[in-house]
Amino acid sequence: MNEYNGKKPVTIVTGCLGSGKTTIIQKILLNKGYTEDFAVIVNEFGQVGLDHHLIRRAEERTVLLNGGCICCNSREDLEEELKTLLYADESGKETFDRVIIETTGLADPAPILFTIMSNPLLQNRYVIDCVITTIDAKNGKIHLKNNPEIYKQLSVADKVIVTKVDIASETEISELVTSVKGINPVCEIIYSIDGNVDPNVVKLNKSSIGISSINVNDISNRNHYSNDIQSISFTFSKPLNWVAFGLWLSMLLHAEGESILRVKGLLDVGEEGPIVLNGVQHIIHPPQHLDSWPEGENVSHIIFILREINTDKLSDSLFAFQKFLDTELSFLEHLKI
Repeated sequence: MNEYNGKKPVTIVTGCLGSGKTTIIQKILLNKGYTEDFAVIVNEFGQVGLDHHLIRRAEERTVLLNGGCICCNSREDLEEELKTLLYADESGKETFDRVIIETTGLADPAPILFTIMSNPLLQNRYVIDCVITTIDAKNGKIHLKNNPEIYKQLSVADKVIVTKVDIASETEISELVTSVKGINPVCEIIYSIDGNVDPNVVKLNKSSIGISSINVNDISNRNHYSNDIQSISFTFSKPLNWVAFGLWLSMLLHAEGESILRVKGLLDVGEEGPIVLNGVQHIIHPPQHLDSWPEGENVSHIIFILREINTDKLSDSLFAFQKFLDTELSFLEHLKI
C-alpha cells in the first residue's frame, strides 16, 4: 500500500498551444534520476515527440451525459486508454507507477476529472494527484486576452508553470504572475527555462497544501481580460461538523456547480489532522484526511473561485448554515478579477 492507497496517481498537464507542455513532459521523461515509471496519454503529439515506451494517443471523443454541463462530458477515449493501461499493468506486460495526461491546448480539464471520478473502475484504481497548467511568460498576456479556455485551465491548477522566462522581461513575468494569482490565488507558481523543471513537479506537495498563506495584497483585481471570475474565502475559528458541511456543499454544487470553477479547503473537523477538500465545478475529489496539520496551518480555510455567481448569495448561505456546522465563520476576502 503506497501513499495513494494502492491507486495509480494521475497528473494532468494542460495549457495553451505553444506554452511548453510537451517540452516539459519530455524533459521529465528523460530525467534519469527520477524513480517513477510513467505512462503518458496525449491528445496530440505536436512537433516534439515523446520518446517513451508507454505512450497512448487519445482522440477527442466525448459523450454528453444528462444535459449540457461541460464537466459532464465523459471522455470515452480517455476511459478506454486508462483501462488498457490498467490491464497491461496488472498482467505485467507494461507496468507503470503514474499516468501523465497531456491535454490539447483548447481543452477544458473538467471532463478529464469527471471521466476518472465518475467511472467506478477508474475511481477505484486511479487517483487524480496534481493538475499542472503551463503559461508562456512572453505571450501569456496575449493568451489571456484571446483564449478564454485558459481561465478554466488556470483556475483548476494546483501548480502553474511559467515557461520561457529567459526571453521575457521581469515586468512581463511579474504582471503575468499577478494575473495568474488573480485567477487562482491558491496555485503554486513554478518557473521554467527550456522546459527544465524538478521532475517531482508531477506530485502534489502534501506538506504545503494549505491556503492560509494567500496574501491578498499581492493579488490584483484589475485584470481587464475578464470580468466574470471572482474568488471568495472564509475561515472557521473552531472545528466544524463535517456531515453538515458536506450537506451544505452538496446543495451548493447541485444548484451552482457549473459556476464554481474551483473549491479548495483545509478543514478542521475535530481530528488530529485536517481534511483536504478539493473540487472542480461539481466534481469533488475524495476528501483526504491528513495525520497532522501542515506547517504554519492550524485553522480551517476554504476558498471558492467562481464565475457568474452572486458571491453575496453564497456568503449569506454559508453564514446562515453555520449554526448547523457548529463552528464560527469569518469572512476572509472577496476579490473580483
